[in-house]
Amino acid sequence: MQKYKNILVVADPEREQQPAISRAIHLAKACNDVKIIVFLAIYDFSYEMTSMLSSDERDAMRRGVVMQREEWLKEIIQPHIDQGINIEIKVVWHNRPYESIIADVFSQEIDLLIKATHEHPKLGSVIFTPTDWHLLRKCPIPVLLVKGENWPTNGNVIACVNLSAEDETHEDLNDKIVKEAIAFSSITHANVNLVNAYPATPVNITIELPEFDPASYTDAVRGHHLMTMKALRQKYAIDEEQTYVIEGLAEDVIPQVADKINAELVILGTTGRTGLSAVFIGNTAENTIDSLNCDLLALKPDGYISPLAPTSIDE
Repeated sequence: MQKYKNILVVADPEREQQPAISRAIHLAKACNDVKIIVFLAIYDFSYEMTSMLSSDERDAMRRGVVMQREEWLKEIIQPHIDQGINIEIKVVWHNRPYESIIADVFSQEIDLLIKATHEHPKLGSVIFTPTDWHLLRKCPIPVLLVKGENWPTNGNVIACVNLSAEDETHEDLNDKIVKEAIAFSSITHANVNLVNAYPATPVNITIELPEFDPASYTDAVRGHHLMTMKALRQKYAIDEEQTYVIEGLAEDVIPQVADKINAELVILGTTGRTGLSAVFIGNTAENTIDSLNCDLLALKPDGYISPLAPTSIDE
């Protein structure tokens, strides 16, 4: 985890407890020479609509609100500063939080972004806000979305791998995901689990091809995924008991395994695209994320270019 030297934490203005800050402190204590920046973007449209006030007066009102939030955050981080944690705050006035967050990622050369999610009070499931989705789609660095509970010692981390992909980009992303899982597991002494879902045999294929043998096809597909998983787990010295190769859709399989082993963290890759299509992270990833009930770490493939990168904005 030494590669995470600069961590940006998005504060939640609606709650006193800040699980994202707690998670960042956890990581900082496990590593050396880590700098944490607690970031808060605030905006109130009513301050822009006060026509009876001059521009200078409106600016003064906005500064007053920013200063209030700065004092609030200072009280939260002071105990951590007293413990020797290198932590500071930054409060900005911005009507699109995700844009200001990603701009700070670039300007501060941030390595990891941490943000808390919200839990549905009745269903117990995680609610991802529009800002969460924008960050998952457009942030160029790893994004850790925190549910709230502390990471237990000797827990479980899941690395979601795609063993059906044959191109080099997906293979590199698989390696990146597994390495990230190993790095995170070393902090909490957690177990690394590999999960892969493979597609079921299409139902209508036997109608179109009467000579088709679905049983043989299913066995061949499963055999390929099992052999590929064996090579991957042996490469990283992961026990067979901690690998899962299951028929079904990834968005169904991954949350099921996460619930079964009570995973504390799921790590998956998001589709990296450039240009206008970079705003999407892929239907599989989106559907999987929406069903998870634990911490999530989303990684971009190497070479990903954010649509909010400074060069993109300048163009």
